[in-house]
Amino acid sequence: MGLYDRIVVPTDGSAASRPAIEHAVELAAVHDAEIHALYVINLASLSGVPTEGSMEGISEALEQEGETALEMVTEAAAIRDVPVEQVRLEGRPSQQIVAYATDHDGDLIVMGTHGRGGLDRLLLGSVAERVVRSATVPVLTVQDAGAEFSD
Repeated sequence: MGLYDRIVVPTDGSAASRPAIEHAVELAAVHDAEIHALYVINLASLSGVPTEGSMEGISEALEQEGETALEMVTEAAAIRDVPVEQVRLEGRPSQQIVAYATDHDGDLIVMGTHGRGGLDRLLLGSVAERVVRSATVPVLTVQDAGAEFSD
């Protein structure tokens, strides 16, 4: 057994998540750990959708986005022969990430951050920040190298 056995890697499929995925895969390879790749659909953010027909199309698009995001993790892990469990969840992302890590004995959460600061972070919120504040397991945030951080 290594220091880490189960590394939880939430992803939204964005470019900002790639450095975190790569970092998580390297850690998993070194510690002989498995990765639990999470994609969380935030249904609350869809409350303004006007009709049920629109909701069906959005739901399909989100499912496809989730599949693509999770495959990104699986492909990166395959290069280093790291096992991956793909998990799709629904709810508030920060809550689902923390609950999953807790309920499945996660040893570490590795997630990307866009590096927003100041007013951008205040207006948009930060899933990574909420996870850091509420998780009972260590959280490693990896900033997108292309992000411009501001205070």
